Amino acid sequence: MEERILIVDDDITFALMLRTWLSKRGFGVGTASSVAAARTALEAGGFSLVLSDMRLPDEDGIALLQWMAGAGVAAPVIVMTSYAEIQNAVRCMKLGARDYVAKPVNPDELLKKIREALDVPAAPAAKSASKPAPRAAGSFSEQPLNYIEGRSDAARQLYEHIRLVAPTNMSVLVNGASGTGKEHVAQLIHRESKRAGKPFVAVDCGAIPRDLAASEFFGHVKGAFTGALADKTGAFEAADGGTLFLDEVGNLGYETQVQLLRALQERRIRPVGSNREIPVDIRLVAATNEDLEAAIARGMFRADLYHRINSFTLRMPCLRQMRGDIPLFADFFLDQANRELDKRIVGFDAAVAAALAAYDWPGNLRQLKNAVMSATLLAAGEYITCRDLPTEVTGGPAEPAEAPLSLRDPASEEEQIRRALATAGGNKSQAAKLLGIDRKTLYNKLHLYGIE
Repeated sequence: MEERILIVDDDITFALMLRTWLSKRGFGVGTASSVAAARTALEAGGFSLVLSDMRLPDEDGIALLQWMAGAGVAAPVIVMTSYAEIQNAVRCMKLGARDYVAKPVNPDELLKKIREALDVPAAPAAKSASKPAPRAAGSFSEQPLNYIEGRSDAARQLYEHIRLVAPTNMSVLVNGASGTGKEHVAQLIHRESKRAGKPFVAVDCGAIPRDLAASEFFGHVKGAFTGALADKTGAFEAADGGTLFLDEVGNLGYETQVQLLRALQERRIRPVGSNREIPVDIRLVAATNEDLEAAIARGMFRADLYHRINSFTLRMPCLRQMRGDIPLFADFFLDQANRELDKRIVGFDAAVAAALAAYDWPGNLRQLKNAVMSATLLAAGEYITCRDLPTEVTGGPAEPAEAPLSLRDPASEEEQIRRALATAGGNKSQAAKLLGIDRKTLYNKLHLYGIE
């Protein structure tokens, strides 16, 4: 029995084109040009899915969803909306819509979402046949509901590049400021790769003591050194067949870089204290918030290792470069906060929406998530108000879009660090925020320059 789709759109030409396109792909299709006509069609029954425009001549997509819920119509709904109305699409998802697509519609993306909503596979499934859970708008397949893609040009380009590089075996360098979601992108690359069923192992290079780096990467045998009380499996061996993610790779010491390069070139490792070499097959994804080419010029990072880990570069956009996505992200983080804190905050008032959009978010998505979580906890009414937001958000940008203390010029790096420490009154965490780096990176640089 064929699946039937109801298209609700007052653009007759577009609806006809979409009807023809879906019919050629094996679906039965009906059309309605208003909410009233859609109600009549749905009351007659027989539709497996509703594909509805957000704006309709009599009412809107939200009204249709509310009527369907009240009438007990269980067909999943995919909302079609313009980019400017994405916040309304998020509201629709809160009311039960399965997903949304932005106009102009990408046919492949729409077909994928329809098949997911109907549980119709594009090809015979090779793995589990269990029905997938509803997905956040724009999410990757098999991705848990812990992230949502932006719709801005910068976000679209990032995720298009991820989709292109993920199925390959290329080494990927993810470059971006703290809080932009570098590890999440590394996980997406793994999930969308041919290694998805194998391990994903993450190593925080900034947290590894230099004298234990070889053990962390390659493992050791019992008795190899003082404190080696048992055999240890290193990250390379643990990730065999899968993906090894090296976070803040710029923090690695020079000697460790040499060992890492050798392992990547030879695809073999030797645990510390062992005479046995172990073949390994890993896909490498590395991340950094530093300018590694500048580090090479300073003699702090090996050029040959840089080219080995950088077959393809992904540049993470800062949140201020995706300003139009801030309402989308804020709504998503609000949903997470409501679940985590067991609250039922409906949304943000107009003043808060304006403040969120105007702020420059030096801490990027992580800072926005924390701000929404804090505001959700403090909110006493149904809506978050400005008094619930952190003062740096309501008081305007904490720093200009191009922070004067950002580490962009290696020649003045030490001076900038000293200025940041002075501005922060010696508070290293605050100084790291002013510089746009994490604490581990700051501590490494303090050691490098001999700053107490």
